[in-house]
Amino acid sequence: MKSSVVVIPTYNEAGNIEKLITGIFDQTKKISNWDISILIVDSHSKDNTSGIVKKLQKNYPRLYLLETEKQGLGKAYIDGYSYVIKKINPFAIVQMDADLSHNPSYLPEFFNKIEKGADLVLGSRYIRGGSIPQDWGIHRKFFSYFGNLIFRLGFMNFKIADWTSGYRAIKTWLVRDAFSHIKNYSGYVFQVAMLDFAIKKGADIKEVPINFVDRKSGQSKIIFTQYILNNFYYIFKYSSFVKYVIVGLIGAFIDFGISFTLIEKLRIAKKLYWLATTISAETSIVSNFLFNNYWSFSHKKIDGGSIGFFSSFLKFNLVSLGALVIQAVGIQLLTNLFGAKLWYLYKIAILAFIIIPYSYFFYNKIVWKKK
Repeated sequence: MKSSVVVIPTYNEAGNIEKLITGIFDQTKKISNWDISILIVDSHSKDNTSGIVKKLQKNYPRLYLLETEKQGLGKAYIDGYSYVIKKINPFAIVQMDADLSHNPSYLPEFFNKIEKGADLVLGSRYIRGGSIPQDWGIHRKFFSYFGNLIFRLGFMNFKIADWTSGYRAIKTWLVRDAFSHIKNYSGYVFQVAMLDFAIKKGADIKEVPINFVDRKSGQSKIIFTQYILNNFYYIFKYSSFVKYVIVGLIGAFIDFGISFTLIEKLRIAKKLYWLATTISAETSIVSNFLFNNYWSFSHKKIDGGSIGFFSSFLKFNLVSLGALVIQAVGIQLLTNLFGAKLWYLYKIAILAFIIIPYSYFFYNKIVWKKK
């Protein structure tokens, strides 16, 4: 018999909490082979939320209450995680919102996915069968869809449809491993930080379609400007793809600078433009390898000593050889067809639309594989 705890942060949810707790315990009757408890992490609500929970504890022996200071959603989850791991040490932890936007009826499917081997299960609004409220205004729908699109593009990961869902089931080992990373986030970006860590850890992630509903009682705690800024900052700080693009721009500057010097300043013959491109490209390749290894892909940095490092560098050059051929052939072809006057525009176009996406894909597949 495995154990699990549903962790629910609350602040002024007196109008919702009793219905949610009873709904969860009703669903546990349909889930066999699991002992399921609930932990309410209440941030000193002023509407007697904790009083309602204490009253319900008389009927539900597996209902726990942890009262904390109001320090944000992420901090509430961290306190809740620490409490249940120390007191119960469950096999899995479930996250749910307290405002009834997450229907407990989906819990059996969450546990089914965990039983089948998933390390993290997301309640997804954006896969077939999932939805957001139809009566949301256009601005809320825009923020919802656009926000998830930003994360999918920012991390160049289209396998995950719902990056910001707060309805999740997570195996406890993954929560333990993530502590040093997620403890730094107190707001809603905590959800993204946990998912990002799980992806980089190589966790098995599954999604379950859910119909998200709007709260009927109480007020939303999201401050949208803060939410947007924090999420953009997280993407910039932790996205391998964003770092890769920055490294690519540095490499492009090196590449372009050397080509410009050889072609414009030293005035080499037009028939040797391919050689100038080759020299500049190979120099930028070395720069890109070092920056990517120690920055962009530092979470899967090459190890294995000097032999492993050199072997990976050869693979990097092998992939880059394709980029080199594309550049050399492309530059020579375009200058022959349209003249050499705008050679630098041809080079920029080739780098931006062909070399960067080509290289990112193959570097991940061949050089910096998942550990």
